[in-house]
Amino acid sequence: MPKRNKHARPKDVNELAHRLVTLSTQDASDDIQPPTKAQVSLLMAMLGRKGGKKGGKRRMETMTSAARKKIARRAAQARWSKARHG
Repeated sequence: MPKRNKHARPKDVNELAHRLVTLSTQDASDDIQPPTKAQVSLLMAMLGRKGGKKGGKRRMETMTSAARKKIARRAAQARWSKARHG
């Protein structure tokens, strides 16, 4: 009599679903530690700088002169209003 493969795929869909969920949710290794807050903070800072370095320069290259003047005027007004009220 041939040996049965105990890891054979179940024929019932529900059994297969149960097996897949069990396999995907069990702990593969307890050696993996979640990242610390400092590590997450460092990574997020690096990602922010990566986008920030490109963003302003690209925005200024694609913006018209009139749009740049409008933004500059609005920024100056915001600065002066803070100086008067602050």
